[in-house]
Amino acid sequence: MEILLPDRSYQRLHARLERVAPNAQFVTLCEDGSLHRDGALVELADTDLVLAWASRDLYVHAADSAIREFMIAVLKSRNLRWMHSGGAGFDHPIFGMISKKGVTLTNSDSGAVAMAEFVMAAVLDCFHPQAQRRRAQAEGRWQRTSFREIAGTSWLVIGLGSIGRAVGVRARAFGAEVVGVRRHPGGDEPVDAMIDPRAILGALPRADVVVLCAALNDSTRNLVGRDFLAAMKAESVLVNVARGGMVDEAALLESLDRGVPAHAVLDVFETEPLPADSPFFTHPRVRVSAHCSAGGSGSEGRSDAAFLENLERYVAGQPLLREVDPAEFA
Repeated sequence: MEILLPDRSYQRLHARLERVAPNAQFVTLCEDGSLHRDGALVELADTDLVLAWASRDLYVHAADSAIREFMIAVLKSRNLRWMHSGGAGFDHPIFGMISKKGVTLTNSDSGAVAMAEFVMAAVLDCFHPQAQRRRAQAEGRWQRTSFREIAGTSWLVIGLGSIGRAVGVRARAFGAEVVGVRRHPGGDEPVDAMIDPRAILGALPRADVVVLCAALNDSTRNLVGRDFLAAMKAESVLVNVARGGMVDEAALLESLDRGVPAHAVLDVFETEPLPADSPFFTHPRVRVSAHCSAGGSGSEGRSDAAFLENLERYVAGQPLLREVDPAEFA
């Protein structure tokens, strides 16, 4: 059984990987896109890949060319049975192509904790005049500053997967009321109320904070458009940690110039990296970050553990965790 994975992941975990799958051979993808087995260069045609792990290392550290070589290897492998992704999203068309080959896909919720903390930190930064406080300190001025509390605010969390759930737990711990949006509620969501996606526009006028956590698909693309923005409160905060395609960026810029929302916290964009001349970088109401909301100190360890647990299940012939329904790609 040959397993494809980034070399960086193998070097970090080889002892644990070999303990869980002692009969496996590991084909590693190096940063230049080349493949190696047992330390020797190998051609894709000479491999027989059965499993593939697109770890966080692939997404965070590898160049685009190396990511492309990894996906080519997955698509060309004749006997691939399972691919595990270190990310949560499968909106890129490549995953649909892989699924159509009959490959089982699983994903990871390892970034949920970090992303939820990112959301809370971003909202607190919008509510608290931190820059004003730092200026006063630097200038030696004893200046009291008031701030907006999260307690008593209303949050609209769009998408109640692992990330949205983690946001809901933390926002409620601060005393916020949380309304969740999900197509198929499970009944155990950590929110005060659940609504159907068709009710979003009616819920926006009450929302002080709107957090985008949903998957990008036909129903969510450009969800945040002119009608959505027109329904938002003037003093609200929009946070996008989902996908850039969920926001009509031109419409958002126009609305921000009119004062709605008060702040937009954008970690993801339609084009990444965000071009240096993008008006988002300089807009006074916008907080830009480089698609790094999952970059918490514990994300890597949780991601590794998730794959190792699933690998142990695969070897033992047990059901895999977080398996993605092929119907999602239909």
